[in-house]
Amino acid sequence: MQERPGADRLDRFAENPRRALWLLAMPILIGMSIQTLYMIVDMFFVGRVSPEALTALAFNMPLVFLAMGVTFGLGTGITAVIAQAIGARDRVRADRAAEHSVLIGALVAALTTGSALVFGIPLLHALGVPAELVPQAWSYFRVLACGYPFMILAVFFRSILSGEGNVKTPVIVQGAATVLNIALDPLFIFTFGMGVAGAALATIVSQAAAALVFVYLLFVAKLSYVRFDLANFRYDSAIIRSICVIGLPASLSFLVMSLGGGVLNRILVEHTPDAVAALQIGSRLDHVVILPQVAIASGLVTLVGMFYGARRGDLLREIVRYAMVRTILLSIAIAAAFYVLAPALVAFFTDSPGIRSLGVDYLRVVVFAYPFIGVSILTGRSLQGLGRGSPELWLSLLRVILISAPLAWAATFWLRGPVQWVWYSSLIGTVISASVALAWLAAGLRRAIASIGRGESPLGAPASGGELSVDAATEAPEPA
Repeated sequence: MQERPGADRLDRFAENPRRALWLLAMPILIGMSIQTLYMIVDMFFVGRVSPEALTALAFNMPLVFLAMGVTFGLGTGITAVIAQAIGARDRVRADRAAEHSVLIGALVAALTTGSALVFGIPLLHALGVPAELVPQAWSYFRVLACGYPFMILAVFFRSILSGEGNVKTPVIVQGAATVLNIALDPLFIFTFGMGVAGAALATIVSQAAAALVFVYLLFVAKLSYVRFDLANFRYDSAIIRSICVIGLPASLSFLVMSLGGGVLNRILVEHTPDAVAALQIGSRLDHVVILPQVAIASGLVTLVGMFYGARRGDLLREIVRYAMVRTILLSIAIAAAFYVLAPALVAFFTDSPGIRSLGVDYLRVVVFAYPFIGVSILTGRSLQGLGRGSPELWLSLLRVILISAPLAWAATFWLRGPVQWVWYSSLIGTVISASVALAWLAAGLRRAIASIGRGESPLGAPASGGELSVDAATEAPEPA
């Protein structure tokens, strides 16, 4: 049978890990840049409807972040499990992991959509949405919730392809969907007079198109390394467990961050609703620095998973160190530019003097957190590639629940400080959690390399001996 491309990629990645990181990260960066452009344009159009519409959209973000955060967390587990299987030359496990990913995606889609439609309005009230803004906030969230199945399955299909080292195809598909979204925004928002609900409908249509393209590529054209044989599907609890052990803590970390976002909105309302809109603008701009961090981290989780599966401890240490240094330097450069350009950047989104002033204040504090954010992101993804999902959850709990939220709450309700103290609370939480993350990463790498030296297999089965080179790894038989 003709060789599928996953194993070939593994060999190429092992020859030059640093080049491999950029080969994986750059297409992801391009795709995420297009996605960030969509978020900026989306905010621009909604901001032109009214300041109230912009604020209503901002209150939705913790709920949207929650649903998609769970999805991206599990998607990372899928990527790591498939990458480890390919690294160990276990084709059968890679195929089975991909099949079980579809099952997980269907279940997550049903749960999130049903929960959003049933509990959406009570959740908006719990987040502190002013009564006069609830109708606009609900009109957006209700429409978007109906499109969750398309959005979730698209993320899972992308995670499958990323696990086998194919990042170009998902980027092309998602990039085209984002361009479609941008084109539909003004049509639905202004031409059809749908307001914020039109922005949600544009997202649904574009993500449905992306999901259908992925279905064609994976199930009809069969252009992937993994193969799907759903007619003979057999449930394997071990594979589900592996995906969940890595992915669920990451999903729960997004839950923590979503909860933190809701608490933050509630605190900011105490100052002024304009602060919520300012935070939303600032958060969109934060994506400009976070997207290269996440792109590098996404490439890193694939490489770490493959190298760990192939039992190449030398490559693990090299690629993690290289990625961390480059991410920190890049983050510092973007932070400096944002500090200088903050007034012009915020002015692009709103004409409101109050929101502009608060947005500039936010950026000129949070930019100092950018390098530390990169450290935390790369730590979480590196440990996920090693099969450890819990550190990301504990780091999120430390940053959001134990430090940032209590400090912001105390500054606002006890000390009656200005809104800028809320931004400083976030900065302090980020710096402390990143310091803990670095220590955790060093310990995790030491344990992983020691296990390789003992001949242990990351897939749970005893290894055949000491550390194997990628070229010497034994091929598993092609499934019948």
